[in-house]
Amino acid sequence: MTAKDVLLRQATEVLQRAGLEDPRREARLLLGWTTGRDPAGLFSLTTVSESDATRFEGAVTRRAAREPLAFIVGETGFWTLDFHTTPDTLIPRGDSEALIEALLTVRPDRAASLRMLDLGTGTGCLLLSALSEYPQAWGVGVDLSAGAAALARRNASRNGLQDRSCFLAGNWDSALAGKFDVVISNPPYIETADVPDLMPEVARYEPSRALDGGQDGLDAYRLLCQALPSLLVPGGHAILEMGLGQIDAVSEIGRANGLREVARQNDLGGIARALVLQWSENSGKTLA
Repeated sequence: MTAKDVLLRQATEVLQRAGLEDPRREARLLLGWTTGRDPAGLFSLTTVSESDATRFEGAVTRRAAREPLAFIVGETGFWTLDFHTTPDTLIPRGDSEALIEALLTVRPDRAASLRMLDLGTGTGCLLLSALSEYPQAWGVGVDLSAGAAALARRNASRNGLQDRSCFLAGNWDSALAGKFDVVISNPPYIETADVPDLMPEVARYEPSRALDGGQDGLDAYRLLCQALPSLLVPGGHAILEMGLGQIDAVSEIGRANGLREVARQNDLGGIARALVLQWSENSGKTLA
């Protein structure tokens, strides 16, 4: 048994006792990160330096405390891009890719010069992924956290999109003037009473301000739907993420503010994850 095998066996046991679903896989991911090896390179690895072993054991201890893997390694993938991650923001999740799929459906012209706005931008993953699909588009991302806005700017530079994006700290749309073709948002939507019962990785480590949607989980949608008519051009689209069982309620909130539902998009688990609303100047009337 090689030194690598011993380290992996010990780490797997630690992570298994901590209750992780796939401890062997996570141990391998952490060792690959520690040693700078991809899966193929890790397979051929036999010896591990003392410094790498110490760093690996520290990472395993952090993961056993249920710190998210993305915060330990400092990055994660989303859509076709890679993003830096810090505790200033939520970790991008595959479920949120449903918003990009919905955008591509309702705005099929990839050459369009779209003006995009991302409210509650976090890492910037939604806006930057959208811009990567529309090379003539530009966008603004806003987050209440200055740390999140700074992180999103780093991610824009990492992905070569800094010239078509701007990120700033602000309270929703309070610092904005002008109208957009597309507004995209993944707002807080967890009911307040449910936040402490989330997975330890989420409840302990991700920012509660990005999770807590109020008593019924819909507070942010009420604010957003009130603001959207002043943010969207006529015929503009808003694409909102939501949790399980919320889409009908959010659609009704939109309708009450003159926004027409035009599409829904499921995530890979079959949950209705993205709602597309459209604005008309004739508030409350159906668009042609």
